[in-house]
Amino acid sequence: MKRILTALCLLSLLAAHAQVIDVTSTAPYSPYIFGMNLEHTRSAVNGGLSAQMLKNRKFAGKPAANLGLCSKWFPIGRRVLYMKDNAAAYTRHISLPKMHRWNERSAQVIENLSEGTMAGMGQHHLGIVVGRKYDLRTVTRVDKPVSLTVALTDRTGQRVYASHTISLEPADQWTVSEFTLIPAASDDDADIRYTFTQQAELIVGALSMMPHDNFHGMRSDVVENLKKIGPTLIRWPGGNFAGEYRWKDGLLPVDERAPLQAYTEIETQPHTDGYDYHEIATDDFIALCREVGAEPLLTINLAWQSPEESAQWVEYCNGNATTEYGKIRAQRGHPEPYNVRFWSLGNEMGYGHMEGPNGPDGYTDYALRHADAMLAVTPNLNLFASGPYPNDEWAAKSAARMAEKVKYISLHDYYGPTAFSGGGLHYTTPEKTRVTYDAIVQSAMKTDRLVQRMRQSLDQTGQQLHISFDEWNQWYAWYRPSCVGDGIFAARMIHYFLNHSNTMDIPVVCYFQPVGEGAILVSPTESRLTAIGQVFSMMKAHQGGFLCPVADNDDLSTAATLNDGLLTVTLVNEHYDEPRTFTFPLQGTAIEAVVYTAADVLPYSYFQPMPLAVQREKKSLTAELPPHSVAMIKVRLRK
Repeated sequence: MKRILTALCLLSLLAAHAQVIDVTSTAPYSPYIFGMNLEHTRSAVNGGLSAQMLKNRKFAGKPAANLGLCSKWFPIGRRVLYMKDNAAAYTRHISLPKMHRWNERSAQVIENLSEGTMAGMGQHHLGIVVGRKYDLRTVTRVDKPVSLTVALTDRTGQRVYASHTISLEPADQWTVSEFTLIPAASDDDADIRYTFTQQAELIVGALSMMPHDNFHGMRSDVVENLKKIGPTLIRWPGGNFAGEYRWKDGLLPVDERAPLQAYTEIETQPHTDGYDYHEIATDDFIALCREVGAEPLLTINLAWQSPEESAQWVEYCNGNATTEYGKIRAQRGHPEPYNVRFWSLGNEMGYGHMEGPNGPDGYTDYALRHADAMLAVTPNLNLFASGPYPNDEWAAKSAARMAEKVKYISLHDYYGPTAFSGGGLHYTTPEKTRVTYDAIVQSAMKTDRLVQRMRQSLDQTGQQLHISFDEWNQWYAWYRPSCVGDGIFAARMIHYFLNHSNTMDIPVVCYFQPVGEGAILVSPTESRLTAIGQVFSMMKAHQGGFLCPVADNDDLSTAATLNDGLLTVTLVNEHYDEPRTFTFPLQGTAIEAVVYTAADVLPYSYFQPMPLAVQREKKSLTAELPPHSVAMIKVRLRK
């Protein structure tokens, strides 16, 4: 025994980092620490997950000055009159309880003032691929017979890649026309042009263009990348946008769903002029969750939705076909209940950017009315409370009051160097690059202090309350290009939740957010994993395993799980320019080892996966990681 201890001490001295993984004291942990947010903000859905290629296709907002043409569209023709017509709108709402946003519903009017001359409108910046099939749809009305040509062209309109002409006749109803275009060439900056030459009035209610291979209106390539990062739970539709969402509108056909104007406007919808176009509804979201293997977490609109409407949403998701809303779901092609178990009672209530009651007493009064109505439909729901946590006053006046019915309390936090904190991101010199990198990766170390405060605040209530850490990321990371430093930060955060979710009682964790704003970079014609996405894809290997305690792990460098004799170990070398050696006293054989490394940490950097050499020295395994890298080793343990 003395010789063994001496050998272990010697190994510790020789190696930069020696750790003991206890494979005899494993414990299960919540699968939902690998959760994600899919919030209708910025580029997560519009311009991200949604397969819809046309911007402002339902003509929301005010028209351009002195022109009358809606945002994102350009005019075609010399003597053309454009007008917005709210009264003629094709889109509509089912539910509008006290919540009215002007200019959500409208139609675009185009009047050609001269027979035989061209009139119409178009849109730039479409990315099209040669030979790919695109499904298009127009919803129109005319006062005279019109031949409407829809063409995919280059930016000048001179080169036509594909076109289709629709013969429109006057009618009392809207005319819906569906057709397919297959471009003869690829173009990253193509136009779509809608033109006619008759002296007539054309009213456009909605337009649509999507790749034929879309999944429930979502991009199939983005869905495949979501599968790669392995979310076990997805929170939707917000976040902040939960306060704008009206779930019943999702029962309408997608073209008829009126756009939803965001209260916080540019913060939530900067490149869609403050509007969401409601491309994804409840049925689509559930289909996505099932496709990627994730549990759904729905956030209700607490400010503007009545308790009865919240209960009806629960019934739509969970009721059998004999209930009022379960029958509606069944008639829409989904006879089996969705069995949604997780529901959040609003988002970030208590902050000025959210509408509704902002004090703990007022919020609790509202939330309990919704909770009672929802639990009357499905008694075993897991309900989540919102608020500015950690906050002792909210814990005492809100969480404690709701504890009999609401066991999960949301915690949100964002990290890293920002202008808010007097820092910022600076990469123009090696010295600045290192400072920025260190600030990003070290910010993960504040997580434990925050969680300890939250845990203490909730424990003071005397109630058994779980922490749902359902938003985390670098602050404003969604507005800038990602980099390897963000990936190292994400790896340390995941390690924290793996190692501490049991002791700190954090059964739910959601990253903000994967699509278009963090883990998956989306362009018009393709998508790929960022360094953050690569880390999530690697860490997915821990799912389904049992957690192993790791000694000497305060720096969040290591996580280990055991599954049927196979030990999965992930490692993080956060050092900017120094390699790091890890040594583990283990009886087993490394059957797989990969390291994700990078030449630099600048914006737009990615990891390069490479084989990792794992040395066996007597009864230990040793591996050296290069600077700013992450690694995974799978070890088949000896029985």
